[in-house]
Amino acid sequence: MNATITLPDFETMYQAIVDRDAAMEGLFVVAVKTTGIFCRPGCKAKTPKRENVEFFATADEASAGGYRPCKRCRPTEPAGSVPAWLTKLIEALEADPSRRWTNADLTTMGLSPIRVRRWFQMHYRMTFHAYLRTRRIGLAVDMLQTGQDVTSVAWDSGYESLSGFRDSLRKWTGQTPTSIKQGEPILVDRLLTPLGPMLAAGSDAGLCLLEFADRKMLPKQFERISKLFAQPILPGTHPVLTLAAEQIQQYFDGTRAEFTLPLRLDGTSFQETVWNNLLEIPYGQTSSYKQLAQQVGKPNASRAIGRTNGDNRLAIVVPCHRVVRSDGHLCGYAGGLWRKKWLLEHERKAKQTQLPL
Repeated sequence: MNATITLPDFETMYQAIVDRDAAMEGLFVVAVKTTGIFCRPGCKAKTPKRENVEFFATADEASAGGYRPCKRCRPTEPAGSVPAWLTKLIEALEADPSRRWTNADLTTMGLSPIRVRRWFQMHYRMTFHAYLRTRRIGLAVDMLQTGQDVTSVAWDSGYESLSGFRDSLRKWTGQTPTSIKQGEPILVDRLLTPLGPMLAAGSDAGLCLLEFADRKMLPKQFERISKLFAQPILPGTHPVLTLAAEQIQQYFDGTRAEFTLPLRLDGTSFQETVWNNLLEIPYGQTSSYKQLAQQVGKPNASRAIGRTNGDNRLAIVVPCHRVVRSDGHLCGYAGGLWRKKWLLEHERKAKQTQLPL
């Protein structure tokens, strides 16, 4: 089945740059004839006149057309990259994750606490100070699981009292130091893609979440997996997250058609059946909700198939974006319909020109 792929018309794209609509990120870039510069749809620069713009599907096409990338919105870099003004702070956080930062510290570095707060809320779904607290807890969990005693862990991870450490640990993980030693947290990290940052979560048992960071249902998904697996969720790194980042990058480079990641597809029997059938849809092809319903033995369950697609926690890897209407038209995608269009077009082009499939 061939899906109907249509890019926005000129008026839609122009209105997007007027509105600075970052939701259109990845679908096109806008080039300004009078300046020779091209930008993202959400760039904060002055809106150019209608007659002075032209649109390209990718930054590479704009560059080939003789345009230079905007230094303000940096359209050639992955969306969600750490901006230059924040780099020094991020480096300091990585160098000493146990440090307690204050707004005065940020001001001393020449940073606006409000601006920092907004960036962390946008990219991590939490404030800067909440991020610091979860990082300290993540550091403490790592040390507890290596066998260190509770008192040493409390001091080394930046806590001023043992009781404060125990209370904080219980608040953020729902567990005591003793139970933490016996269990395993789910770790979550950001990875960058041409369609915006994604959040990946996993543990030794496998990858359990991969979602675009701006998805409205993301907090609910985190709540679900925390209850489903009875494990705390903390910022951190893990080999499965590193592997996921590598394979997602290869997918977007057009050099990977299949993923070889350990997955946690836990759900109801019906959900697991649907998700496993999604994994069988070939790269560069599509299936319909009706076809999936027939494949799972529920020919009248097209609506249930749609809901289960929406509950998919592993975007791209479990390719719910390859499901379309019976007439071939696109509909419904939790990450945004524009992303669904982009992914299908990307796979179609890669299959034709790059991947030896």
